[in-house]
Amino acid sequence: MEEPIGVETTPGGEPDEKSRIRSLQAGSEEAFDSLIAEYTAPVFRLAYRILNDRADAADAVQEVFLKVFRNIGEFQGDSSLKTWIYRITVNTAANQNRWWRRHKEQEYSLDAPQPGDNDSYFVPVDQAQNPFESLLSRETQEMVRTAMASLPDCFRTVLVLREMESLSYEEIAEILHISLGTVKSRLARARQALKSELESLIESGPARFPVWNPAE
Repeated sequence: MEEPIGVETTPGGEPDEKSRIRSLQAGSEEAFDSLIAEYTAPVFRLAYRILNDRADAADAVQEVFLKVFRNIGEFQGDSSLKTWIYRITVNTAANQNRWWRRHKEQEYSLDAPQPGDNDSYFVPVDQAQNPFESLLSRETQEMVRTAMASLPDCFRTVLVLREMESLSYEEIAEILHISLGTVKSRLARARQALKSELESLIESGPARFPVWNPAE
């Protein structure tokens, strides 16, 4: 009887990527448990920021890890494990958005964000904020949430990955399967579209929004 393949660690105590992948592909329950424990919060956060619905994001998390379990044997290591999982998450959320637009009627669940619950869109599960989020008050967070929701999926996704998840252009290119030049071009267009949406919201109401100049 073969012994299960354990996950080696780096000198810093982090799981060694290649060792972890081997363990996952060998069917190690311990490796899968560790992966789920590490990525549940980031996957939920990413899905929620794209879908803007807690119940849908929770459903997406389950589907993402089911896809990881089913497809890990085919993973070739041509990207990092994180990038691969984020790519699955983005695709799952995009499919869910398309299904929602075709089929889903408006509904509210007990755990879904209610009107006025305007901070949950931005505050990650671990309560840590990135620099973009820390600049925003609760009122402006709600305005940005509204503006983001009105953007095309491709613009909202690239903004979430760059401005909220703080991923590099290279990581975004791998996740979205597009070129580096396309990432930069799409991000510039997305920022302009968001700026236009925010200006429109400001003009239609008394709320004030501070000038936002996202870093290039």
